[in-house]
Amino acid sequence: MAHIPDGVLSAPVLLTGAAASAGLLAIALRRLDWEGLPQAAVLAAAFFVSSLISIPLGPSSAHLLLNGLMGLLLGWTAVPALFVALVLQAAFFGYGGVVVLGVNTLNIALPALLCAAALRPLLSRARPRAVLGIGAAAGAAGVLLTALMVALSLGLSGEPFLPAAKAVVIIYVPLALVEALVTGTVLGFLHRVAPEMLPGPIRSAA
Repeated sequence: MAHIPDGVLSAPVLLTGAAASAGLLAIALRRLDWEGLPQAAVLAAAFFVSSLISIPLGPSSAHLLLNGLMGLLLGWTAVPALFVALVLQAAFFGYGGVVVLGVNTLNIALPALLCAAALRPLLSRARPRAVLGIGAAAGAAGVLLTALMVALSLGLSGEPFLPAAKAVVIIYVPLALVEALVTGTVLGFLHRVAPEMLPGPIRSAA
């Protein structure tokens, strides 16, 4: 339920999410790494496809988010990449909605930025074994932070949504474990075969 549909959230939550996402996009576009756009396009496509594969879990469903991975590899460029993917999903498949696009972008992109801020400096000087752990931490953190933000969005929209908010957090705990495994594995693979895709000094350390 990372893609909240239209007609669920209250107006204050929608306006706050839209304003915050617009601010993040403005900063991200100023810091855009033009050389990294091909890599951003590939990761945005991976996010787009992975979001289409949902597994029913109780009253909701779950799918890979990959926002922790995108934050580590792209930094601020992850914000426009995620935004474009969410726009396309809403337009072509009805995932989420247009009015709620700002909130959905914030709920997925902000955790990506937090993962980048906390873990990217460690990744740039990590040894091979540590890369796996950093990737696992980013994968789990990206999912859990998104779950908390989705729950907060629902909870702030009214008391009737509190049970759904609690369910979202519980449902996404198993997904966090899966995402940790996937992200750690992907980063470990990239460290071995394509270290140029990783940030900083790690490129020459491979």
